Amino acid sequence: MFSFEVVPGKVVKDILDTSKLDVVDVVEDAYLRHDDGRTVNPDSYFLRFPEKPDARIIALPAFADLSSAPVTGIKWISSFPANTQRDVPRASAVLVLNDYETGYPRALLEAASISSARTAASAAVAARALARHVPGDGEVAIIGAGVIARTILRYLAAVGYRIDRLSVFDLHEASADNLVALAKDELGLTAVRVGTVDEALAAQTVVTATTAATPHISTPVRPGQVVLNISLRDFAPSVVLGAQNYFDDVEHCMKANTSPHLAEQETGNRDFVTGTIADVVRGRALPDPSRGVLVSPFGLGVLDLAVGQHVLLAAREQGLAIEVPDFFGETRRW
Repeated sequence: MFSFEVVPGKVVKDILDTSKLDVVDVVEDAYLRHDDGRTVNPDSYFLRFPEKPDARIIALPAFADLSSAPVTGIKWISSFPANTQRDVPRASAVLVLNDYETGYPRALLEAASISSARTAASAAVAARALARHVPGDGEVAIIGAGVIARTILRYLAAVGYRIDRLSVFDLHEASADNLVALAKDELGLTAVRVGTVDEALAAQTVVTATTAATPHISTPVRPGQVVLNISLRDFAPSVVLGAQNYFDDVEHCMKANTSPHLAEQETGNRDFVTGTIADVVRGRALPDPSRGVLVSPFGLGVLDLAVGQHVLLAAREQGLAIEVPDFFGETRRW
């Protein structure tokens, strides 16, 4: 009852790197459980800093009654975009898992890899489900070439999403070149760095994974085009209003000045909402192939918990979870 375990980052990453399809299944199950009302996912809490307006640390508490077992806890994740200028990842995180019976914390996991994996897996779940109704032509582009971008690329490849040619754009050319090299060397893809956002937007499937705080893309989503709006703030409200829009959770995405939130503020309504990722997976609210599709997953804490529980169980099975003796100072009331 009073055991407490730590799972360090290398263990977390190794488990995730060798179980991508399992992670996709875990994330899809979490989406369906959320759709069934078997989760509690409060609003994320944003800690911001007056002298660092682009930086934030976010708390995501949640509970999910998953197929494997109930899980509850919180992710504490920082996003400091200036880190990229130091060649340091923008995001860092920890995940605390609590015992559902007693509420006691039972594990601490390094969670930057968990966060990127659940983000990538959610993109893969959406892309795989949409491909059944809006088939890709193999032309894929990624705008923004950081940790999230490379993880999404790996997960799209893992689920067999069609990628005949990959175009990569990043304001930091070396980052784009690194992602191109990874695509070629690790995944065997044909990949090129392109010089403008417009060149990337010519692809049939577009993934945005930038650090943009305000919209910079006003090009409409074309008929038959699928855009995975992972970074959430790249597109002008007009782009949102002209597309079919899918979300992981509508209410959660309509905040923090995301592109859909700006569209809601501009129109005063949510008539542009088509459905959720769970709707597509379950065959409801399906996309019209003659219109463009924009997928905006805000990122649910229940996904982090689901992936974290997967990692913790695997770490235990492999004897790699580190138990901390006497972590709790008092274990009896009297």
